[in-house]
Amino acid sequence: MSDKKLKELHAVLAEKLLKKVKDPDATASELNVARQFLRDNNIDCVPVEGSPLQNLVDELPFDIPTKPEITH
Repeated sequence: MSDKKLKELHAVLAEKLLKKVKDPDATASELNVARQFLRDNNIDCVPVEGSPLQNLVDELPFDIPTKPEITH
């Protein structure tokens, strides 16, 4: 497969996944496919104050430690 075709395939897949993620009826399975697509392409982010990602972190039902706990 040519490089041009692979780029096109990648772009089309990204567009389809974006459409699914924006759909309020997206299933957990569809969201997981989008998550894996991002991970496979080394896409990540850091939550910053006021961002949607930080808002999601704030809603988690558990505390996320900022420093590893040391136990003896």
